[in-house]
Amino acid sequence: MPLTLDTYRLLGRSGLRVSPLALGAATFGTEWGWGAEKDEARKLFDLYVERGGNFVDTASTYTDGSSERLLGEFARDRRESLVLATKYTTLRRPGDPNSGGSHRKSLFASVEESLRRLGTDYIDLLYLHVWDFTTPVEEILRGMDDLVRQGKVLYVAMSNAPAWQISRMQAVAELRGWSPLVALQIEYNLIERGGERDLIPMAREMGLGVVPYSPLAGGVLSGKYSREDLTDSGAAGGSDGAGGSGGADGFDGASSDGTRKKFNLAVGQLTARNLDIAEVVKEVAAEMGRTPAQVGLAWTLRNPAVTAPIIGARTPAQLEGNLGALDVEFTDAQLARLDAVGAPVLGFPHDLLASDHIRNETTGGLTIEARR
Repeated sequence: MPLTLDTYRLLGRSGLRVSPLALGAATFGTEWGWGAEKDEARKLFDLYVERGGNFVDTASTYTDGSSERLLGEFARDRRESLVLATKYTTLRRPGDPNSGGSHRKSLFASVEESLRRLGTDYIDLLYLHVWDFTTPVEEILRGMDDLVRQGKVLYVAMSNAPAWQISRMQAVAELRGWSPLVALQIEYNLIERGGERDLIPMAREMGLGVVPYSPLAGGVLSGKYSREDLTDSGAAGGSDGAGGSGGADGFDGASSDGTRKKFNLAVGQLTARNLDIAEVVKEVAAEMGRTPAQVGLAWTLRNPAVTAPIIGARTPAQLEGNLGALDVEFTDAQLARLDAVGAPVLGFPHDLLASDHIRNETTGGLTIEARR
């Protein structure tokens, strides 16, 4: 059955209702060399919320702060009906080591700055943006819990962190009676499927709603690139299936010349492997009378572990096209083709545990149905 933006979903193991597609505000502002000027960004915002959308994603350093400022201005008259998500940890002042990181000083200062820019007295959902490998998990969780108790943050979440650290944090939060994590933001798309090894199964087990960023792999899955774009040395690599990290949620900024193509080449998104995957998406899209972008988004959207992919656009026409993913319906054969083309090698212990040999050793060929 086709979805709509007002077919709301619960975010993880919480009662918070969010739209099945989140609007990414990293394109609000042009400081990174691409994006939308204020008037165009306003059109994007209005189009999204007029369709029933309520879930908008930004971060403290997106477009050097313009993203939060513009979002706050646009949201002012309908603040209570929106779920605003932002993030902390990326460096806010070059040269100041404490203006970034996961620690308490960075957390509180970043949140206060985000509240001022957004023009609100609370943040609906706060993510730790990037794991820093230095801050104790207890410090992070206690700081987040303090902000929840103060009413400045309603829900807390994680992004770009190892699965074992997130599961550890959720266990600590539960044992200490601190605010639980309710969401996990990761790069996830038909090209980058590393999350299927541990992050996504962990999220389902621990009650975190998965919110994928870069669902079109920095635009590679939109079909706008070809083999002719593999112009830089080494660009045709990527055969190991890693897919490239992309950095497409915005925290890496733009390339020096401000073009998305150069940026995608620099971070390893434009590879022969990735273009092969994009070609299958184009073939399926042609069969369905859809755009490749709609097919790529719909594949991510219909994963049962996913709550709401984040869609970004620079123009209302692009956003309108992306919203068309809500009513894409695949045949079983089309889904099987898409699932197969970029399937990751799960590795040890996943491949071992899924093998016929181990199943026979542990169940003796019996059929056992697990219900949760």
